[in-house]
Amino acid sequence: MLLENAFLPPPKSSFFGKIFYAEGYASNAFYDRKVKLIFVENSIHPVVLTVAGFDPSSGAGVTADLKTFAAHRVYGVACITALTVQSTQGVRRVEALDPHLVRKTLDHLAADVTLAGIKIGMLGSGRVAAEVVDFLASQPQAVVVVDPVLRSSSGAALIDPGGVQVIREELLPRVGWVTPNLDELAILAGEGPVEEAAARLQRMAGGGLNVVVTGGHLSRPNDFLLSAEGDSNWFEGERILTNATHGTGCAFSSALLCGLIAGLSKKDAVAGAKQFVVSALRAAYPVGKGKGPLNHLFRLE
Repeated sequence: MLLENAFLPPPKSSFFGKIFYAEGYASNAFYDRKVKLIFVENSIHPVVLTVAGFDPSSGAGVTADLKTFAAHRVYGVACITALTVQSTQGVRRVEALDPHLVRKTLDHLAADVTLAGIKIGMLGSGRVAAEVVDFLASQPQAVVVVDPVLRSSSGAALIDPGGVQVIREELLPRVGWVTPNLDELAILAGEGPVEEAAARLQRMAGGGLNVVVTGGHLSRPNDFLLSAEGDSNWFEGERILTNATHGTGCAFSSALLCGLIAGLSKKDAVAGAKQFVVSALRAAYPVGKGKGPLNHLFRLE
């Protein structure tokens, strides 16, 4: 069980109404520490936006983000940046959407709802990325987490070289969080030890960026947090023996956003997102003939 001996202290007022905190202990083979699980009173749910590509297999992209948001009891809206031809067996084709259509979608959503948070994933092209950067200027209230999706796990390029440049030089200086894996970190900041590359990426963004480097592809899947204040922490991981590993980065970044808008500390938000992914991996069931999806909605079972 993720939550043991739970109790509910008095509700805390917030921008979203009442947020309740349930405290307990999350345990796995590598750590045993106090964490907070958050859920929002049913009458008021914060609205969060995912800006990402569409994965028809629903293992990654906007549909995976929306499932993760729902699992954390926040309401998700979406802006699709690119269509893909893919399944659990890999990506066969990527088609970035018209950047003007993407921008109109973003503006129309923002005119209708107040966005508590924005998760940015696959952008597809430099032109789309530039429109998203410009849009963020109108959303100062939103917590923004970028999952810099550059290549699929099967090796397919998911953005053009101009898009990588926009992410590095224009997007990251405007946001608070980025969650690259080791390969993405190397593309954005160059090769080197994780701590040094993360610090280099942070400096490139102007110093106000929180960097979480995910190590899920390693034999020991440890994650590294370098906060904007300069504090660094390693989060030990647990290798789950499963073939359902498609979309772990999407789930992690979306869960991190949910923790941040609920008021968790940086360390607790990272730990909570990591635990969510571990639990979703453990609860996964076979889908398709390749690398299947996590079970994002395990809490409903």
